[in-house]
Amino acid sequence: MVFMPWSDELATGIASIDEQHQWLVNTTNQLYDKINTSTPDNKQIGYILESLIDYTFNHFIVEEELFRRLNYPESKAHIDEHNKFAATAANLLAKFEFGESVNNEALEFLKEWLIHHIMKVDKAYVPFLKEKGIN
Repeated sequence: MVFMPWSDELATGIASIDEQHQWLVNTTNQLYDKINTSTPDNKQIGYILESLIDYTFNHFIVEEELFRRLNYPESKAHIDEHNKFAATAANLLAKFEFGESVNNEALEFLKEWLIHHIMKVDKAYVPFLKEKGIN
């Protein structure tokens, strides 16, 4: 069973954004697999968790640069969503690094956030970006 399957419903139709989203979904599934083994390896879990957070921040930079360059009118609200994610993700990572178990909390946060963010927040900018020639 795949924890969070990629589907066409998650696609924005903007190739570079969809590739990044697919990477995030696939890596969230890798995290799920590592957590749900008979002997979870905290070093591997930590590495994947850090990779997910780093990649997500880079993804945010890509989106925010597009918004700045194209003067996306809803950029402030979208960036606020990014900042909320960053705060929660940093808190989860800090808890993990201090030895707390955040496995299920991290998985549920990532899954819920990705689905909500892609389906609602990201898809809201698609018509604007496509109108500006971004595919």
